[in-house]
Amino acid sequence: MRRQSSLVRALASAAFSALLAAGLGGCQTLSDVAGPLTTRTRTAAAAPDDPHRAVEFYGERYRANPKDVEAAIGYGQALRTTGQRAQAVAMLEQATIANPGNRPLLAAYGRALADNGNAQAAFDVLSRAHSPDNPDWRILSVQGTTLDRLGRHEEARRYYASALRIAPDEPSVLSNLGLSYMLSRDLAKAEENLRRAYASSRADSRVRQNLALVVGLQGRFEEAESIVKADLPAGEAAANVAYLRDMLKGRDNPRTASAKPLPVVARDD
Repeated sequence: MRRQSSLVRALASAAFSALLAAGLGGCQTLSDVAGPLTTRTRTAAAAPDDPHRAVEFYGERYRANPKDVEAAIGYGQALRTTGQRAQAVAMLEQATIANPGNRPLLAAYGRALADNGNAQAAFDVLSRAHSPDNPDWRILSVQGTTLDRLGRHEEARRYYASALRIAPDEPSVLSNLGLSYMLSRDLAKAEENLRRAYASSRADSRVRQNLALVVGLQGRFEEAESIVKADLPAGEAAANVAYLRDMLKGRDNPRTASAKPLPVVARDD
């Protein structure tokens, strides 16, 4: 029992480190789970699907007119998608100065800050992107993820609860809530919320992978493997299964286990 407890602590610690390292990005971030903070406009629909071409498309428009809010938001999203997070933050900061008080732009800027690991600054900016009398559940969820990154888990869960009152059973919010419990090592509650998210027809692969992670952290590896296999292509599923096996083999050496990053999928959009 003591060795199992050490393993759970080590794996949860590794998961926490991986969430922070991921910008909680390349996999799925805590903010990504919340979904997009802005609606797709007609111009956005005409933008290239390829992220690198989208950088050029929106970048050209933004440089021609720094007051073009739609171009700034699209440019920021494209920069984030291509891993240029610091550039997205810098550009969106200038765009918010050029367009003071624009809430969709503030939402995009706050999301970029969260994605870049600037949790407190992201929370502060996002607080100005909506109001108590007209809250946006997506922004509430991203604010929750920033609080989780700051270690303020109980406070984060109040934001998720508020988001769920507006969007009941929204799988992205439930997934963020589950990850919040995982970060505080309450794996039973993490699983409970992730199963609720997983049951939704709107749950995507990242929600399912989060559930598999939490199930695996509790030592139920065969069940975690079946969840992963049901969601991923064979090659990718095999790679993730092998990785989880490797993590579980580290139970006799928690230090080694905790040093290994987990393939975490966590959303912050």
